[in-house]
Amino acid sequence: MTGLSQELLSTFDSLTESEKLEIALEILKRVIHLDFPPLSDEDLVWNAEELFLELDKQESDYE
Repeated sequence: MTGLSQELLSTFDSLTESEKLEIALEILKRVIHLDFPPLSDEDLVWNAEELFLELDKQESDYE
């Protein structure tokens, strides 16, 4: 990821929740027309694993 991309994400993280939602909506509107290649089974499994690990971490933070 480029330095500019990292900076963009850092700025996004510092926004209020309502600003984040507004920005996310605008980004989704713009990327809907991009031609993404299909995800492989490996990509899907990796993404699912990352999501479950994050959910486990969040659950342990609440306990």
